[in-house]
Amino acid sequence: MSRPQDAKRPFFPFGNPFRMISPKGDKITPQLLSVLHDFEAALEERLKKLIPKSKDEILSLSWMTLAMQVLCESHNHIKTLITELELPVNDWDEKWIDVYLDISVKLLDVCVAFSSELSRLNQGHLLLQCALHNLGSSSSEQYIRACSSLDGWKQHIGSGNPRIEKCGSILDDLLGSLDLPKVKKSAKGKVLMQAMYGVKVQTVFVCSVFAVAFSGSTKKLSVLDVADVYSWASTFKGLQNLVNEEIRVRFSSGGFTVLNELEAVNSSVKELNPIIQGVVDTVETESLVRIVRELGRAAEKLSQGLDLLTKEVDSFFQVVLTGRDALLSNLRPGATVIDSIVGSNRDAQIVN
Repeated sequence: MSRPQDAKRPFFPFGNPFRMISPKGDKITPQLLSVLHDFEAALEERLKKLIPKSKDEILSLSWMTLAMQVLCESHNHIKTLITELELPVNDWDEKWIDVYLDISVKLLDVCVAFSSELSRLNQGHLLLQCALHNLGSSSSEQYIRACSSLDGWKQHIGSGNPRIEKCGSILDDLLGSLDLPKVKKSAKGKVLMQAMYGVKVQTVFVCSVFAVAFSGSTKKLSVLDVADVYSWASTFKGLQNLVNEEIRVRFSSGGFTVLNELEAVNSSVKELNPIIQGVVDTVETESLVRIVRELGRAAEKLSQGLDLLTKEVDSFFQVVLTGRDALLSNLRPGATVIDSIVGSNRDAQIVN
């Protein structure tokens, strides 16, 4: 089995998080408790960043970009935690490594699916640009071309993506990874296990929201039941309830899409269609110019939002990939987690 090198092992299934509280095994020292407390406090702050000031922010590309940014931060923080714990690779059970590699592959698949969907949505921008160009003329022939481009845009955006459809089963597997049998008893292992549980919950939540937004179906919407023993549980539950409730409301309204920026473009398209198709006999030039201008602004905002989100998804892909690489490096004779982390940090700096 190939074993990648991980510097920030985003998904280390170190066991059932609820068994972490068991008094058996090595006791967690005050120093380790302090390290864990700092990690969970930082995790909670990242979750708070995702609580929108308004429900209108939910499922906007800017909110999704922020969600991916804080997810990368959490995964990178795990790398720092591993450095602080100085947990050598020879203390890791073979099962931890095997399951991690399996989960990280699934995460990479999810990233590839998200990237393909973002690329597909961005391709529609060419059709919008073509329509806007033709709307710059008052000729009926140009209007016909504009109408064709706008119809093509709606068909393109409305078509499905097989890769996104497969995300459902992958997310189910990731959900199953949250509760795994305990493999080892050690104070450092318990701390890392509890920290990893928080990151896994955050990751499954964010990926679930993305899958729902891209698929147009709430079937992939996950509801994670986190025990109150975790200091960040209340914040997470509040965030999850707020986001999931808004998602269900939007789907029940039966709109063209649940993504804010896509819906803004579609609203302008709906307003333009009857005009350029000649359904509306008289329309003031001023009103037409206004609608075309609004469509142009909405299309540009959509394109910019997709570009920014694509960069963040790519960054997360790199986090997971370098994590697998670091783990492979750890498996070399005499290697330690810290050796690999230092190496992957250097590689990441070169990439950036």
